[in-house]
Amino acid sequence: MKVNIKKLNDNAVIPKYAKPGDAGLDLVATSVEYNGTHGTIEYGTGLAFEIPEGHVGLLFPRSSNKKKELYLTNHVGVLDSGYRGEVKFAFKPDMEYWCEVEGGDFQAHLEGGAFLFYDNATEAYRDNQLVCEVYAIGDRIGQIIIVPYPQIEFVEVDRLSQTERGEGGYGSTGN
Repeated sequence: MKVNIKKLNDNAVIPKYAKPGDAGLDLVATSVEYNGTHGTIEYGTGLAFEIPEGHVGLLFPRSSNKKKELYLTNHVGVLDSGYRGEVKFAFKPDMEYWCEVEGGDFQAHLEGGAFLFYDNATEAYRDNQLVCEVYAIGDRIGQIIIVPYPQIEFVEVDRLSQTERGEGGYGSTGN
């Protein structure tokens, strides 16, 4: 399937599969910004997609994300066929106490893949500055999988068909 893609800046990298048989195409960070209001680290890819109608782009973190102290805020991004803006990823640092480090070049550290934070929110511990490894500009930060989806029409009924599982919820099929 062919999908139109637009580079929004010169550093943007057209996604590609890392290995034959891969489902996800890797996306590369071209910008990074710390959003103090939401406490997120936001990465831009410098790319906009024209997802075909009847398809959706699903945005996932890469499996190597386990090596970082970050989690994707929406866990799976949904790129609808009508969206034409830049594809971005927003991650939250996985730590209890953190804040922007005073002094130094915070943005330069962030672009290089280091998020500096304090391990305690009180002034007494400001000397205990730690470094959280995050993605740097140029790193592969996520992946996109483009899949078709059906148009759903819900039909309200009084009764659903019976199954072996029935109403068994969390853990009902075993560990």
